[in-house]
Amino acid sequence: MASVTLSAAEPVVFISAFASGDKAGIHAFRFDLKTGVLQPLHRTTDIQNPFFLAVSPDQRFLYAINADKFGGADDEFVAAYALEGRTGRLKKLNQQSARGTASCDLDVDATGKTLVVANYASGSVASLPVKEDGMLGEAATFVQHSGSSIDPERQKGPNAHSIVISPDNRFALAADLGIDKILVYQLDAAKAKLTPNDAQSFAKMQPGSGPRHITFHPNGRHVYVINELANTVTCFDYTPASGTLTERQTLTTLPDGFSGKSYTADLKITPDGKYLYGTNRGHDSIASYRIGEDGRLTLLSIDPSLGKGPQNLLITPDGRWLLCANMPGNSVVVFRIDATSGKITATGTPVEMPMPSCIRWAK
Repeated sequence: MASVTLSAAEPVVFISAFASGDKAGIHAFRFDLKTGVLQPLHRTTDIQNPFFLAVSPDQRFLYAINADKFGGADDEFVAAYALEGRTGRLKKLNQQSARGTASCDLDVDATGKTLVVANYASGSVASLPVKEDGMLGEAATFVQHSGSSIDPERQKGPNAHSIVISPDNRFALAADLGIDKILVYQLDAAKAKLTPNDAQSFAKMQPGSGPRHITFHPNGRHVYVINELANTVTCFDYTPASGTLTERQTLTTLPDGFSGKSYTADLKITPDGKYLYGTNRGHDSIASYRIGEDGRLTLLSIDPSLGKGPQNLLITPDGRWLLCANMPGNSVVVFRIDATSGKITATGTPVEMPMPSCIRWAK
């Protein structure tokens, strides 16, 4: 793929190809904010099974899962890359152990000094210091989750599926699918340390829910969790001062009468805080919700994702576009978001690429 140089004002979208061998890589695209068109720029190939990505707050570095055998006996790695301007090219800096297997989520704190990672198969989370030059240090914190829940196949033990840092940079919330808990950690970003929250160390979900991904409302007062096994989304009120969660509402992500197998994956909120979108794999759709002033959700519609297994979403900073990675469908679809109604409408032709699993933005 030829490299194209962009001006500083043109954003770049990075999309990971969750594959091994020649199909693995991190694809970079130019994104046209007027038309929603993705234009290929470059593919980084010195990586295997890059399931999840994170971009530093200053937009200078990108971090990616790197695993020769994803979910195998050996720990995965987190690889650090420097963005070479807005060319789409990435320069590898170093990598460190994720301290677990099937590493599936990354987040970087607001100072850019701490990276956190969730390890699904081994059921753990870790925090790694980030140096001034973007390189990663060895894990400063490792926490092994424990327990189980009621699903005999999927919840025999802990399965940490995501970890997200709060808007005020004081806490990190981890969704553990295997034990039906949202675990709450205090974050010391200067030391890259996680410790269980004194006020509330976890919030218990409905048994069998299988919490997967977490997102904060832009106002910092509500938290939303999409539940993989129950095919639901749960709204919590969140108290920033104490890092505590209070469950308020749970709604389905599927239409009435659907009886097939389906599992949710990701959820994202528009920057203005008005709409939330969540994905259904199996039903292969995107559920759209309006967010009320009190944070509660109202289901608006459930629309086809136009590809098999919608895995990950990205909403552009202007709130006008939603990008959907249909991982087993080998495609990325761009939807236009109507600011008045929240309705999504597919635009253009889906971009074909192998196993797109995570979409990230660099402005």
